[in-house]
Amino acid sequence: MLGPTAHVDTFARDNLPPPEQQPDFLLAGFEYPDHINAAVELTDRLVELGFGDHTALIGNGRKRTYKELADWTNRIAHALIENYGVKPGNRVLIRSANNPAMVACWLAATKAGAVVVNTMPMLRAGELTKIVDKAQISLALCDTRLMDELVNCAKGSKFLEKVVGFDGTANHDAEIDRVALGKPVRFEAVKTGRDDVALLGFTSGTTGEPKATMHFHRDLLIIADGYAKEVLDVTPDDIFVGSPPLAFTFGLGGLAIFPLRFGASATLLEEASPQNMIDIIEEYKATVCFTAPTAYRVMLSAMEDGADLSSLRCAVSAGETLPAPIYKQWLEKTGKPMLDGIGATELLHIFISNRFDDSRPACTGKPVTGYEAVIVDENMQPVANGEVGRLAVRGPTGCRYLADKRQSDYVSDGWNLTGDSFTRDSDGFFHFAARSDDMIISSGYNIAGPEVEAALLSHDAVAECAVIGIPDEQRGQIVQAYVVLNGKADANDDTAKRLQDYVKEKIAPYKYPRSVVFTSDLPKTQTGKIQRFRLRTGKR
Repeated sequence: MLGPTAHVDTFARDNLPPPEQQPDFLLAGFEYPDHINAAVELTDRLVELGFGDHTALIGNGRKRTYKELADWTNRIAHALIENYGVKPGNRVLIRSANNPAMVACWLAATKAGAVVVNTMPMLRAGELTKIVDKAQISLALCDTRLMDELVNCAKGSKFLEKVVGFDGTANHDAEIDRVALGKPVRFEAVKTGRDDVALLGFTSGTTGEPKATMHFHRDLLIIADGYAKEVLDVTPDDIFVGSPPLAFTFGLGGLAIFPLRFGASATLLEEASPQNMIDIIEEYKATVCFTAPTAYRVMLSAMEDGADLSSLRCAVSAGETLPAPIYKQWLEKTGKPMLDGIGATELLHIFISNRFDDSRPACTGKPVTGYEAVIVDENMQPVANGEVGRLAVRGPTGCRYLADKRQSDYVSDGWNLTGDSFTRDSDGFFHFAARSDDMIISSGYNIAGPEVEAALLSHDAVAECAVIGIPDEQRGQIVQAYVVLNGKADANDDTAKRLQDYVKEKIAPYKYPRSVVFTSDLPKTQTGKIQRFRLRTGKR
């Protein structure tokens, strides 16, 4: 039974999955008042607790204290309601790289009772249109340096009515900033219900058609009060750094919610290359890092060359499986275990993790407090220890897709089925085995093969194509495209490069095929269905 709502625009609650299709929610130990606004708990509440002068966010050449963050988000919230007509329950899209201004806009919209949709700056107009249409978004806030694709989206959109710019730099020289400067620093936040939807996290899934995962105000606090408190043991002295985009729930948790919940600080990088993270760690003495194994490999090499990363007390690895050699090298070099973990956009953040005092190489760990995990067969029956099966999870967070028939694929008998294959050993540790064949995970990014195929097929030189993921030492996997040309271009390196550049223009650049293989035909069934498994195994 859902608690009270403050939403006058009931779109989100109206489009929740029916109760019988939702997972079991295990909420013992995570009790919150009927009315709670997560953004208030991450800003104004910290000021009340005495952290007003403590640094909250660092980025783009400036620091912002908790008092400054609370005041600025209150000003923007006033602007959203008074100048842009935001009503509780309206969806507000935010487009930006990782910077303090993006966090401020997210918090302000949440205070105003909106349902926020954070999006990556690499998305193109066509991808943004799918999100806007799915969530019926009428207002978008955009870093003024990234307006073009969103403006193109709005031109043909039946939902997106207004795109408002904000200044992602250290200045306040954009439309909403100028409006907000004239607003009071005090704001009575909308008294949202703990079960009001606060965030829509979009995930591509295996089809390329976006799915919107729905997360309540309580969920945003649960991941901090659970994983961040239990596993990371966050204190106000911590300084966070990391590479995942704030548009991903992994990044939003690790680089915004976790530090702000406990009075800690977050450093935000628009270009979070391994070298940039190394520089930030050295400059600010960062203590907690969130990134993928590929970046940790670079950090290990940098330490060999003299980089001082000794301030890091916690290295969290997620997004792809952590190879045992990297775990062992990190432990040998730092004396501290690397914390491997697995999460999902559907469950908001990490639900199985190693601990500082209970970890093993090539192992994902044990369930976070509040979560249960089992390995099951196709009939949802538990399998024996050591046997590979499907990972099923339930806990205080879980999958709620926005009006999506794929809800019944992800949730079965009250359990979330993550699409991962795992084993469980006799000591209760979970070990990753494999991912769904259709999803390619490259440097922590989920890439849907059919979406890349669609982009390639729109090129006038491509007759047919099939996309798979192949192993890569640096990235875990890379996208490999098998392409049949139609005679309008030659099968050579120049054509491959032109196809790669074309895909980068059509969809987010990280999805482009790093390997292009030209072929005269593709393996197919008698009915004409492409047999991608034969491409993966090389048995064509």
